[in-house]
Amino acid sequence: MRVPETDGAPVLVSADGIPAWLEPVAEAVATVRPEQLSRFLPPATGGRQSAVLVLFGEVAGPDGAPGADLLLMERSSTLRSHAGQPSFPGGALDPEDGDPQGDGPLRAALREAQEETALDPAGVQVFGVLPKLYIPVSGFVVTPVLGWWRDRTPVQVVDVGETARVFTVPVRELADPDNRGTVVHPSGYRGPCFQVRGSLVWGFTAGVIDRILHYSGWERPWDSGRRIPLDWSP
Repeated sequence: MRVPETDGAPVLVSADGIPAWLEPVAEAVATVRPEQLSRFLPPATGGRQSAVLVLFGEVAGPDGAPGADLLLMERSSTLRSHAGQPSFPGGALDPEDGDPQGDGPLRAALREAQEETALDPAGVQVFGVLPKLYIPVSGFVVTPVLGWWRDRTPVQVVDVGETARVFTVPVRELADPDNRGTVVHPSGYRGPCFQVRGSLVWGFTAGVIDRILHYSGWERPWDSGRRIPLDWSP
């Protein structure tokens, strides 16, 4: 299938043809409710509409069997919002993206991923959309858009002023109990985190990953009582 460019064309969302290992995620997305994903849900009015691309690629496991990896990026330390944090590619909707209540978030997720990581949207199949969630500290109303990296193309940092690093993480590493823990922010926020590829993934991104692992059946038992400091470094 062709994934749309930001030209106003309708965005097709389909799980047809995705690999068997990705089907549990598509099935979970079809039934999960907002309150099962986060305690931070969008307000009735207000909030800045945005979207992120949760992009699954295929990577061989240690036994050679196919498995998943996720595309992540590390935001520049000079940004005003979420500086230095690993995250999914994404950002606020632009007017040309279209209706925030329609397929505008899908178009925005692909556009932002292209602008931030040089991803070719034509190689991505959008197979699901999670309910809108909320990031209170920044006021973003975020739509997680799930994609299958059908035709994998090189990715890289496009603008060093916005992005410090672009990288992929095998899901098996995210699910590894040795890489998991709970982070506690001085504000009182606490939530799941992942120590992977030299980065501490926490906050909104870690919360979405945690719920995907759980509802897809990919989660392995882990110690939520293990505290990991925000200033952790490998």
